Amino acid sequence: MAEWHDSQKKTTSDFRKLLQERIEKANPRRELTAEETKRLSKLKGIADKLKRGENVQNRLPQTWLGRDEYEQLEYEWQEQLELRSELKDKPSELKRYEEKLKQATFNYNRAEGYSSKGKHSTAKKFYNKSESLCEDALEILQELLHYVSSLRVWFDRDVSFEVGGDLSADVVSLPQSVNMHCHLQTT
Repeated sequence: MAEWHDSQKKTTSDFRKLLQERIEKANPRRELTAEETKRLSKLKGIADKLKRGENVQNRLPQTWLGRDEYEQLEYEWQEQLELRSELKDKPSELKRYEEKLKQATFNYNRAEGYSSKGKHSTAKKFYNKSESLCEDALEILQELLHYVSSLRVWFDRDVSFEVGGDLSADVVSLPQSVNMHCHLQTT
């Protein structure tokens, strides 16, 4: 039985190798030039800095992007600025939801702390409190969006109360309200 299994694995492996060779032959990848490799490395470095929330001076992407790419970047940034200026002040209706979610997150974090220390009965109390606060937050959210559906733009994800949706009474699945204020560095 083991011999048959080994022969099947070899046949599958040979087939995959042959398939990969044919794909590479039909779609050969060209090697990047030294300049393209350097450009790619610099752009990855810039992207990494942005992902970490670090400031990047305008001249860096301007240097390493092509003219058309940089113009596209500027255009999309201006669109973001316009959107953010329209949505400058967070509606007060969201404060009730944010406060419940903040309390739920606080209790959840305390539960995690107690759980990691082996204090499971205390952790369970905080998990239950967090879940209860999440249920309250979920009710507030549903009420808010029922009466003022335009508030949906203030959340980090699409909010759907449909059966089978992603929402549940836990801090991970509840949407976060986003801060639309932006910080610019111009140099």
